[in-house]
Amino acid sequence: MGVCVVTDSTVRFPPNMPPDLPVTIVPLHIKMGAQTYLDNGELDEQMFFDLYRRSGERVRVLPPTVDEFYQVYSALHQTTGEILSIHLPSKLGQTIEHARRAANMLLGQCKIQVIDAETTSLGLGILVEAAARAATTGEHIDDIVRYIRGIVPQIYIVFFAENLDDLKHADGIGEAQALLGTMLGIKPLFTLESGEIIPIEKVRRRSEAVEKLIEFVTEFDAINQVAIIKNSDAPTEETTYIAEQLRDEFPGIEVPVMAYGPVLMSYIGPAALGVVVYEDTSLEV
Repeated sequence: MGVCVVTDSTVRFPPNMPPDLPVTIVPLHIKMGAQTYLDNGELDEQMFFDLYRRSGERVRVLPPTVDEFYQVYSALHQTTGEILSIHLPSKLGQTIEHARRAANMLLGQCKIQVIDAETTSLGLGILVEAAARAATTGEHIDDIVRYIRGIVPQIYIVFFAENLDDLKHADGIGEAQALLGTMLGIKPLFTLESGEIIPIEKVRRRSEAVEKLIEFVTEFDAINQVAIIKNSDAPTEETTYIAEQLRDEFPGIEVPVMAYGPVLMSYIGPAALGVVVYEDTSLEV
């Protein structure tokens, strides 16, 4: 067997991804109060958000353990000598660190490359799909790694939170700033850049934030994929409006609505709305 691809449960795959690609998903752990859940479908997005709203507990996301990664790698090693493991940013937790420690435990037995995707959700899914497709054609692992690292800078995530209070536990957002933002009714816009959540702008009305998302996407000359991310995959008036505006700008493009899941929710809150863009640089002149 050729290269096997491993990722984590923060991944969200493109809607048209073939179901038989060689991908193994290692689940993270979701801790809410005294209860811990495995992020493997035990709670779907709607169940998770309903539970979160009812409990009011802060959500903590725990990475897969080193042993959990080791067990996955060891099992795959029975059929392959090369594993490519692609995960959410190191700045958003210890998943990458644990994967690398587990890979080192098989050093000399199996070639395992661990890549920091610097993105998550659909952005991670785009990278994983590209790697898995390359693996099925028999590409060498080093060539796949170079290919994936070339795609990483072409993926962008921009979102806005309902208020700064939703982000007060995230890195770089102090409680005083969060309180002030909530009092002023600010809707902060953020981007995920080089694996770090970075503030880029603040607006006062949600409608302004929606327009900023549209403006961001339409600044691209060519787009390979785009999707709207929110706390469920159910369309709303906002998502329908965004999709219509983007289809007017890029005729024929699909604009799916995708749930961002509990891990990203722990950073951006339960009422965030955003877009993921995969830029098609091959079409640039």
